[in-house]
Amino acid sequence: EGGLVESGGGLVQSGGSLSLACVVSGITFRDYDMSWVRQPPGMSLEWVSGITADGKHTYYRDSVKGRFTISRDNAKSTLYLQMDRLDDDDTAVYYCAAGRSTIPSAVVVRRDFPYWGQGTRVDVSE
Repeated sequence: EGGLVESGGGLVQSGGSLSLACVVSGITFRDYDMSWVRQPPGMSLEWVSGITADGKHTYYRDSVKGRFTISRDNAKSTLYLQMDRLDDDDTAVYYCAAGRSTIPSAVVVRRDFPYWGQGTRVDVSE
C-alpha cells in the first residue's frame, strides 16, 4: 500500500548514540521536504529537524543542534536521523513526516504534515 516506516528506536544510555531511518513509499520521495517530529511521554508533538527535498538545506531545533544530524538518500527513498550524546530529554516517540522541512508554529499538530510514519520509540536511561 505504501507509507512511511521508521526503524532504529530502542533503549540507550545517556551519552550514547542511535540512528533512525524512515523508508518512504506511496509518494515521490524526491519531491517532498521531510521532517523528524517527536512526542515525549505525556507531552505534545515537537518538531526536531527538517531537510529540503533536494537535501541541500537542513534545520534543527536549538536543543539538538550539534548533536543530531538529518540526511536523506533520494535514490533509496530513505530519511535518516543520527542522534549523538543523547540525554533523558530526548526520550520520545520519533516520527518521520513528509511535506515540510520547517515548522513556524509553536505547537506541531498532525495537520501540519500530510504524511506520517507510525513512530519508533527512543528511551534514554539516566
